Amino acid sequence: ALALLLAGCDRQAPDPAQGEGTLADDKQVLPGQIDRASAGALMPALTLVDGAGRELNLGALQGQPVLINLWATWCAPCVVEMPQLDELAGELDGVVRVVTVSQDLQGAAVVAPFFDKGGYRHLEPWLDQDGAVAFRVESDVLPTTILYDASGREVWRVVGEYNWSGAAAREAVAEGAE
Repeated sequence: ALALLLAGCDRQAPDPAQGEGTLADDKQVLPGQIDRASAGALMPALTLVDGAGRELNLGALQGQPVLINLWATWCAPCVVEMPQLDELAGELDGVVRVVTVSQDLQGAAVVAPFFDKGGYRHLEPWLDQDGAVAFRVESDVLPTTILYDASGREVWRVVGEYNWSGAAAREAVAEGAE
């Protein structure tokens, strides 16, 4: 499953350019679309860790809507989305929790410097080095972003790059808070 996930990203940014460029003008990257085919599925009850060893049990997040983003530092569309997700997380603080889940095999060794360089203030660098979350949500493409309502049920998902800074994204995320 992890091999499929790693092969799923539309593009890879070369290591030196990670986080430096954008794909805004790249016509080969297709934007993701809201997909409701898995609506109602339960959020997986898996435990994530961060670089400091703190744990986050996804199953215990019920009570507040959660937007989970599966990403990796080597995935160019993921890199484009991160500043947008950070801004969105700041706007939604206390309303919808934004949880980024790195699929990088090297874990904190690559994620911590990526977060430091990006200056993300509202996102937490959670790690899923074995791809358990991607496997449980049946996604083999990065980025994948899933909105869960307060009861832990999937509302919708986006597979592939999406413009998280637009009005359409705000409206779609608001569905989880209803």
